[in-house]
Amino acid sequence: MEWLQYAVHYPLYFIVLISVLVFVHEFGHYWVARRCGVKVEKFSIGFGPEVFGWNDSHGTRWRFALFPLGGYVKMFGDADPASSPDKDAITHMTDEEKKVAFFFQPVAKRAAIVFAGPLANYIFAWVVLTVVFVLIGQPFTKPVVDNLIEKMPAAAAGIKIGDEIKSINGEAIERFEELQQYVRLRPGENVTLVIQRGEETKTVPVTLARDNMTDRFGNDHPIGMLGIKSQGLAYQKQTIPVAIYQAVKETYTVSKNTLMALGQIVMGQRSSSELGGPLRIAQMSGEVAEQGFVPWMMLMVLISINLGLINLFPIPILDGGHLVFYAAEALRGKPVPLEVQDIAYRGGMVLVMMLMVFAMWNDLVQLRIISYLVNLVS
Repeated sequence: MEWLQYAVHYPLYFIVLISVLVFVHEFGHYWVARRCGVKVEKFSIGFGPEVFGWNDSHGTRWRFALFPLGGYVKMFGDADPASSPDKDAITHMTDEEKKVAFFFQPVAKRAAIVFAGPLANYIFAWVVLTVVFVLIGQPFTKPVVDNLIEKMPAAAAGIKIGDEIKSINGEAIERFEELQQYVRLRPGENVTLVIQRGEETKTVPVTLARDNMTDRFGNDHPIGMLGIKSQGLAYQKQTIPVAIYQAVKETYTVSKNTLMALGQIVMGQRSSSELGGPLRIAQMSGEVAEQGFVPWMMLMVLISINLGLINLFPIPILDGGHLVFYAAEALRGKPVPLEVQDIAYRGGMVLVMMLMVFAMWNDLVQLRIISYLVNLVS
């Protein structure tokens, strides 16, 4: 039954996906902390009451909690999962305890421990992409024009069938997929194409068309259109060196496009309804998992990159916010006062909670849950 699929399979795929990525992120913190001599008290997948767990030989409690929507590593001297310092505890620590407490480590070590979480997400994405490109292949379509759509920018600019797109706005194009990614994020913008036509290289200015794409939730999103098609999608297996390079390049492209899309939302060029929360991720993970293991892993790669990137945002409570405080400490020669940090962390918590509530509301609206509930009572 369809409802059973949504109720059981989709949440299961989502929980596994999120748990893996949270483990990767938190293990980055844990691994570097241990290398820096810091005692780790808890390694938690999820929040809330513990479902099950165990203690290792180093005194770390590895636990799985009731609500699997995140996780944390609690280090010695931390007051909470956000790594806020325990003022009372650090005041009464002995010299031996200070040696293994996170708060008393040199600023470079603390910064390395914090940065290791997002870095782990990027390394995970890079490794998975590399393995997929070597064993299965990288999606590859030559950037050659096989078809022109009438009354669209490419045809109007004089581009012809058989032309090969070499670059757009100075960015080299090796695959048609790269051209698609670039164009889609720039509806209505002026761009410059460099094309190869036989032995001749031409520079062609083009104003991209603006169109709307309807996603699986029925929402319209503005996208850029050039008006060309290229045939012959294939999966090209790469050598290990090429796969490593392409994986790094793909990771960079996803990060850049994510930042651009968020910037367009902030500037009002894209709808804030595109911001999704756990419900839409759960549905997407279920739908993609049904397409096969590799597409599901590629979705995991995409979310891992975004998780690493968002955690680097300079918002107190996120890893990026901690790094800002450590940079200030390095410049000042002394830590930012704990009172200031405490106020900032509280503000960061409020901001993050507001964003989570907003994303959840978007999910409820876009998945038609709100309209369904309204119809029940009307």
